[in-house]
Amino acid sequence: MASKGGSNGKSKPADGKSKPADGKPKTGKKEVKKETGLGLTYKKDENFGEWYSEVVVNSEMIEYYDISGCYILRPWSISIWEILHDFFDPEIKKMNIKNAYFPLFVSDAVLQKEKDHIEGFAPEVAWVTKSGKTDLEVPIAVRPTSETVMYPYYSKWIRGHRDLPLKLNQWCNVVRWEFSNPTPFIRSREFLWQEGHTAFATKEEADQEVLEILELYRRVYEEYLAVPVIKGKKSELEKFAGGLYTTSVEAFIPNTGRGIQGATSHCLGQNFAKMFQINFENENREKAMVWQNSWAYSTRTIGVMVMVHGDDKGLVLPPRVASVQAIVIPVPYKDADTQGIFSACSSTVSLLNAAGLRVEADLRDNYSPGWKYSHWEMKGVSLRIEIGPKDLANKQVRVVRRDNGSKQDIPVDNLIEEIKKILDNVHESMFEKAKKKRDECIQKINTWDEFIAALNEKKMILAPWCDEEEVEKDVKARTKGDMGAAKTLCTPFDQPELPEGTLCFASGKTAKKWTYWGRSY
Repeated sequence: MASKGGSNGKSKPADGKSKPADGKPKTGKKEVKKETGLGLTYKKDENFGEWYSEVVVNSEMIEYYDISGCYILRPWSISIWEILHDFFDPEIKKMNIKNAYFPLFVSDAVLQKEKDHIEGFAPEVAWVTKSGKTDLEVPIAVRPTSETVMYPYYSKWIRGHRDLPLKLNQWCNVVRWEFSNPTPFIRSREFLWQEGHTAFATKEEADQEVLEILELYRRVYEEYLAVPVIKGKKSELEKFAGGLYTTSVEAFIPNTGRGIQGATSHCLGQNFAKMFQINFENENREKAMVWQNSWAYSTRTIGVMVMVHGDDKGLVLPPRVASVQAIVIPVPYKDADTQGIFSACSSTVSLLNAAGLRVEADLRDNYSPGWKYSHWEMKGVSLRIEIGPKDLANKQVRVVRRDNGSKQDIPVDNLIEEIKKILDNVHESMFEKAKKKRDECIQKINTWDEFIAALNEKKMILAPWCDEEEVEKDVKARTKGDMGAAKTLCTPFDQPELPEGTLCFASGKTAKKWTYWGRSY
């Protein structure tokens, strides 16, 4: 079943191959590190899974914890989550969605009330069975999602049409006890997310909100994380269990040839209203059921960003989510005016921070400039600003971009304007590079043989489909293997023309739509 803000089906490690159950990188023969001792031991194109595990640790985004599948999110990653929060939260408040908080625990009786919905989560539900050494009379579940926690109270709070719409969101953690291949950010046993749950008097209102929220999710990925995504609708087989339909933003990881569900916005229809008796008296004093939505994105966003942009030097952070957009490094030579250089570094930081940029200086005297370069490259900081004797004399700074390594000297008088311009260009360049690489992996096909060839080449496949569930199940069965089965990723809203008489690639029946297929996380 589709999980909001996540994926569905069996989990896959970062590279889609088998991996230790704790998600930690393997030990073994390694490549020679850089002289600084900061280099990665694995290359992105050669061993993606180990590269990813190494990057998220060495860049100080996470630390492994002593419970498998749980990770410490360090300030370097939490700052990204906070920036995304600071974009998304005001946007949903403009839509008059209010924040609330519901308990972490849910009773078994309530959890089982909507069996179709909870069935897909059942193997992942964590249970509290003891208080101290005493067995609880009735075990209590830790929320894997909050429909069953929240909706009994929606039934209590909604009585008449004046109580609608009811639009709540919560920022919280959830627990899904993954048993295979936990991967930091991508699939962990505990993760952070926001989850919105809304109720309306009409389906039209619900439909409208589904797409408004989905557009916000596109903006999270494209305008902040510089990751291109495709907006579309999930198949009946892949939609959120218990819902009416599911929309999603889908990203793609070229190195592994896998799609990844970035965030989802569901129309739940009236299924939960029926189960939890969420009724209201309409304007005609008739009893009616509400129409509901739920939607979420999670810390998975951070993992997708790392996978798409990272390179063999470490992270490459899009500047709009980087807690440090530029790092200022003094480069003193023998007999240089060291104090003058350090003062220039500090004044540069003050100048840029006062202009609303996020800038720090690395003035540590126990590390060489070369070591600092490697350290901040590993952490993915967008710009490095170097100040040496020549820069001091010429009243300039040298700016080095993390994304492409280009360098330019900028007069101090123009610094604010130029740095802002460069940061905007870095974001656009990162997005265009990622989009070009993704687009090169998309293959449009018409036949089964073309489909299998494209799948073996790790492509994201756009294929004509008859839109029949049994055909999708058959494709899954026929492509099952060590790398996982192929499935539908989404039917894009932006549909190419479907010529009359086009046949489904898998069944030979009349095709009804173009749909993206592939392996996924």
